[in-house]
Amino acid sequence: MIQLLETGAYLINGTELIADNAEAAAAVKAKTGREINKAEAGKETIAYGILQEHNTSDSMDKLKIKFDKLTSHDITFVGIIQTARASGLTKFPVPYVLTNCHNSLCAVGGTINEDDHMFGLTCAKRYGGVYVPPHQAVIHQFAREMLAGGGRMILGSDSHTRYGALGTMAMGEGGPELVKQLLNQTYDINLPDVVAVYLEGAPVKGVGPQDVALAIIGAVFQNGYVKNKVMEFVGPGVSSLSADFRIGIDVMTTETTCLSSIWRTDDAIREFYDIHGRSEDFAVLNPGEVAYYDGCIRVDLSKIKPMIAMPFHPSNTYTIEELNANLLDILDDCEKKALVSLDGAVDFKLKDKVRAGKLYVEQGIIAGCAGGGFENICAAADILENASIGPDAFTLSVYPASMPIYMELVKNGCAAKLMETGAILKTAFCGPCFGAGDTPANNAFSIRHSTRNFPNREGSKLQSGQIASVALMDARSIAATAANKGYLTPATDFDGKINQYQYFFDKKIYENRVFDSKGVADTSVEIQFGPNIKDWPAMVALTDNLMLKVVSEIHDPVTTTDELIPSGETSSYRSNPLGLAEFTLSRKDPNYVRLAKEIQAAEKAREENACPVQKFAELEDAWSTMKTITPDADRSNTGIGSTIFAVKPGDGSAREQAASCQKVLGGWANIANEYATKRYRSNLINWGMLPFIIKDGELPFKNLDYIYIPGIRKAVEEKTDVIKAYVVGNGQKKEFEMTLGELTDEERQIILKGCLINYNRV
Repeated sequence: MIQLLETGAYLINGTELIADNAEAAAAVKAKTGREINKAEAGKETIAYGILQEHNTSDSMDKLKIKFDKLTSHDITFVGIIQTARASGLTKFPVPYVLTNCHNSLCAVGGTINEDDHMFGLTCAKRYGGVYVPPHQAVIHQFAREMLAGGGRMILGSDSHTRYGALGTMAMGEGGPELVKQLLNQTYDINLPDVVAVYLEGAPVKGVGPQDVALAIIGAVFQNGYVKNKVMEFVGPGVSSLSADFRIGIDVMTTETTCLSSIWRTDDAIREFYDIHGRSEDFAVLNPGEVAYYDGCIRVDLSKIKPMIAMPFHPSNTYTIEELNANLLDILDDCEKKALVSLDGAVDFKLKDKVRAGKLYVEQGIIAGCAGGGFENICAAADILENASIGPDAFTLSVYPASMPIYMELVKNGCAAKLMETGAILKTAFCGPCFGAGDTPANNAFSIRHSTRNFPNREGSKLQSGQIASVALMDARSIAATAANKGYLTPATDFDGKINQYQYFFDKKIYENRVFDSKGVADTSVEIQFGPNIKDWPAMVALTDNLMLKVVSEIHDPVTTTDELIPSGETSSYRSNPLGLAEFTLSRKDPNYVRLAKEIQAAEKAREENACPVQKFAELEDAWSTMKTITPDADRSNTGIGSTIFAVKPGDGSAREQAASCQKVLGGWANIANEYATKRYRSNLINWGMLPFIIKDGELPFKNLDYIYIPGIRKAVEEKTDVIKAYVVGNGQKKEFEMTLGELTDEERQIILKGCLINYNRV
């Protein structure tokens, strides 16, 4: 089903793979009649060509990328624009689309969500952007329909910014990276490795894009096979997939921790652009005659079976057939894994979902950028035709990803088929994916064609004793389960017909409602603020030395951004840095905010030239030990703040608030064995936080210890490889070492100045 090559591979004429071994050069020459140079063949990937076109540096090893377009939604664009405004923004230099698909319901917090929307509309007018009102489209569907183009690059402030199936290299990053683009700066990365995803065969009936995606995620996440690399989809199997099917796989590549994705294009993608009235945006993209890839994932589509990702990660995958055959064993294993994720805070059970030997689920959701596509919903409607979801606990909600898709479902009768079963059709909204809609009952089990199933992401609150759980599945198997009134059923058990429906895109929906400045800024427009829209607090530059208190210690194998800053109802406070910071780590470590604020009070006293150490006996003790290491250290040159330790933080969302909330509470650093994603590490850096790395298995400190780092400013300035630190206080002075990993010159300056805002402030 899925095979990972242990070496790189050559791809000949887009169809034939040759593993990179001692015989590879001879084999390539036999096929092509010419000598092969690996470095030159690496330039023949689709990804290399697009990156080269968008690189503004004089080196392809050190890229400085300028994107063609930007996109954000309503829990990210306020902070981005506020940061850019503080740095001198006068006009959006590239097309920037502001969608409103996360806080669409305006359900909590009084006026604050609609205030954010009006802020976005007036900013689109003042700075020359595009504004997509609530319920019109989720961010990524609008981008597919209206922004993507062959050979282009798009940067979005949402981690699932992936339009590779349409020939667009897209990346999801934290807001500060979009700020840089708005200020005509660049996205700086090393040239990434490119991994071929070689598709062959064709899926069987009942298998959908989520099944293929979950099979790939399950094969590559744990081993980091594609981490921070580009996934390039090639091979004859690509042409067996429709555009919608490819899009459904592509959006889930984020869950592999890859950097971006790109696909070869063909007539199916040409037709997609034709249907959307943008034929000129299509481009034929194929690798060269001989292309070299740094790895290869070989996927036989014909062998993919309906999949399920069990709680609490998209990589916790099984075939539904395997799960049903080993039900109690697998559920027991999931319960044991949950003890780690949930810290034993609740009594989590899954085995009680087994009824008469079958797994019963209480909820089905088909939604958002992954599940809300036209073909997914049409297939679900066919499987559910003339069925009933029943009057028991099981419910089914379907969210088309855009109003044009919704309209076509109404016109072709699929909407009626679904509603007749008892399913509910709702508008384009991302809420179920991040806990702002359709939160299940306590202890309920939900199956969803959405993007993630992290702990409590579905909206339950661990700190209130609540727990629900989500498994990821394809819309087709969700529909088959719904037809079976909530008993888990793979869509391959459905023996009826799944039709092929022609899609017709009605652009009038957007023409009648979306504001498009056409790139023209109108400086006469006054920005509309609400009382919850706050400026960022002042942040000081990095001091010569640092005294850090460890205020949280997390030993989970991976810590998600959802755990660092919860989603759901907290999204209403994304425009209020201090208000949102109150939720930091609230579902993982409820003591974090109190402890961080306590040590932040000492730093504020230091900044005001007061005497901070006298307020805390433990800090005074650590301060005294510090003096024995560097006698000249004092409150004028030694910052005081907090840090957290996590084994591998930052999986999941691109939301910058996972870092900025720590910063506004006085965080100076994270310490980790590794960082789960580039985007989380970038968020730390852009908020002036030090991304320390400590060797796996070495933990010389514990929670509530003080760590003194002498000469940290000089170490950043001079690019010191190994940084000495000390655990101080309580009668100890224990030396240990950390590193910062590779930093660009610009990143060093951002850290030295205290944050990106300070770096750009005139």
